[in-house]
Amino acid sequence: MSSFTPHRSGQDRFPPLLRAEWTKFRTARGWALAMAASVLVTVSLGLLIAGGARTTCVTGKGEGPCPAPLVGPDGTAVKDKYYFVHQPLKGNGSITARVSDMTGQIRLPDAVPGVRNIKEGVVPWAKAGLLVRQSLKEGTPYAAVMLTGDHGVRMQYNFTHDVPGGPHNGPQWLRLTRAGDTVTGYESDDGKAWTEVSTVKLTGLPETVEIGMFATSPGALWTMAKAFAQATATFDQITLQGANGSWRRDDVGVSMESDGKTPHHPGGVVESGDKLIVTGGGDIGPATVEGGLRADLMLIGGAVGLIPVLVGAVTFFTAEHRRGLIRTGPPAAPHPARLLAAKAVVVGAVAFVTGLVASGVVIPVGLAMLRANQNPIQPLTLATELRVIVGFAALTAAAAVLALGLAALVKRGVVAIGLAIALVVVPYLLATAGLAPWLLMITPAAGFAITQSVPTFAHVDVDPSLIGGYYPLPPWAGLAVTCGYAAIALGVAIAVRRRKVPGQVPLT
Repeated sequence: MSSFTPHRSGQDRFPPLLRAEWTKFRTARGWALAMAASVLVTVSLGLLIAGGARTTCVTGKGEGPCPAPLVGPDGTAVKDKYYFVHQPLKGNGSITARVSDMTGQIRLPDAVPGVRNIKEGVVPWAKAGLLVRQSLKEGTPYAAVMLTGDHGVRMQYNFTHDVPGGPHNGPQWLRLTRAGDTVTGYESDDGKAWTEVSTVKLTGLPETVEIGMFATSPGALWTMAKAFAQATATFDQITLQGANGSWRRDDVGVSMESDGKTPHHPGGVVESGDKLIVTGGGDIGPATVEGGLRADLMLIGGAVGLIPVLVGAVTFFTAEHRRGLIRTGPPAAPHPARLLAAKAVVVGAVAFVTGLVASGVVIPVGLAMLRANQNPIQPLTLATELRVIVGFAALTAAAAVLALGLAALVKRGVVAIGLAIALVVVPYLLATAGLAPWLLMITPAAGFAITQSVPTFAHVDVDPSLIGGYYPLPPWAGLAVTCGYAAIALGVAIAVRRRKVPGQVPLT
């Protein structure tokens, strides 16, 4: 006997299958209504949040709308508060000093209600060192070489850039030189043998800059808040080249109490012989959670909005399966594996467009509403906004394909819908409530990380909670987890359906 390859009808070719499945989908009112419901739920909940958001701040002028976040040279929200002992430097020059001691104070949760609990110490990113900057205006370009509380020597510039030096925590010599637009930071153990930390170019640096010593400290991290912390650094062996005036003292960025006159946690300097003991609080670096309301808050209804998509994807398979239209023969009928693949392409494409419409509407409209209500908004680059919008669409598509794969495996619509919701929606809702955030690392709900809009920086400590806008996995890694689940579910379902085709001879 000889085996042969049976003739395959035109309906088994993939393009006609795609057209047929698309026709089925668009002519069924229920499935179209499910996608419309998803958009309506996502957009409505997002705009409800945007319309009700009202932020107020107490400043020296009283209570009122919060000011817009301070932005740095590249448009990132930044913090720029520190105590600065400085001199003007015209042209090229340098400053050298030893940080001989670094201490501080940290506020901890109150052991006795109403009694402040202050202990001696410094937070990991407390900073003290040498600084050159364009001017004292907050947010202007700068470069600094510094000793930190627990991260050794660093060279930082323009808020978002950080270069590690040696892992020193004890006394350390530092040097900062300026040559035109180029600033170079050095470190030394003994003041004789010097090691370059980094060289940076501050484009447009004016002829006269401010150069000197600074101290600052971000707050102690308590879950979702930062409490008071200060750093105190002792500088000695100070030498200047190119500047020989008197020291000026400025508490840059200090805020005022409600009376508008009293500085809130002021810094200061004490001169002791040839030593300068500088105390400061705040930070010079990116503002993350403190940078304003986030764009991803507009997608807070996205998880609930996925439910109609998941239901639609499951019923797209089970409706035909119940009627016996998806079967394993006869040979002339469309191959069930190809048919399932065609359904996955249609469902994924429709879900992608659904998610794209929802996120493409709610994010820009929601942000416009927040601005209209005088809320501070976390600066959002075009690349990040596109990643959030298109990423949510990709998440919607992956979740729909996962639901379709589950339906093909269990063949019971109610069970498949329950599984899809339990895997994609429930973990996100639990994490939002502060419960089991680790689920966003191991379940298909990890894909929601693609919507994270608040930036992350290695040199800023944050509480990595969903409430603050941070996910356990990076954006693209989280989406990859969801896509992986979808690919496995669909792949297993296709493999199972291939094995169930009787008398099938491989095509040549």
